[in-house]
Amino acid sequence: MSEMRRFSMELAAAGNQPESAFRAMAHLTDALVGVRLFTLMTFDPQTREASRIFSNMPDVYPVLGTKPVNETHWTGHVLDRHETFVANTIEGIAEVFFDHELIRSLGCESVINVPVVVAGKILGTINCLHEAGHYTPERVAASEDLKVPGAACFMLNAKDHQGDQ
Repeated sequence: MSEMRRFSMELAAAGNQPESAFRAMAHLTDALVGVRLFTLMTFDPQTREASRIFSNMPDVYPVLGTKPVNETHWTGHVLDRHETFVANTIEGIAEVFFDHELIRSLGCESVINVPVVVAGKILGTINCLHEAGHYTPERVAASEDLKVPGAACFMLNAKDHQGDQ
């Protein structure tokens, strides 16, 4: 079974949502671009706060509340201009993420942050980390295919937090 089909089936399933869709999204992401550390983050453009809604390493990167966005050139690139960010060295990661030492300790020295935008509004980012040099131009191009499934995950998460109205 393809990872996209698996994702679609998990998204449609009634039980354990949105967690099962998030896990399927992690598998799909690994199949398309490769990932060691995978997280999904939502962003509130009004408050400039971020919230991690899923992590494949919850012991190291847990799902907890909100935090202010660290304003760097990454912020303008990803959150404001809605462009995918790539850094293929730990030095590139250190320029924008204060937790670069923790990232490196996990064997990750490259990152791709894929913004998910619907109707002009950023819903969140798909965050993938791997070994140095991992996110080649081909993998970055393939990451575009994550945006629609990512949108489904972010919208499912928003629905889950609104309740059934």
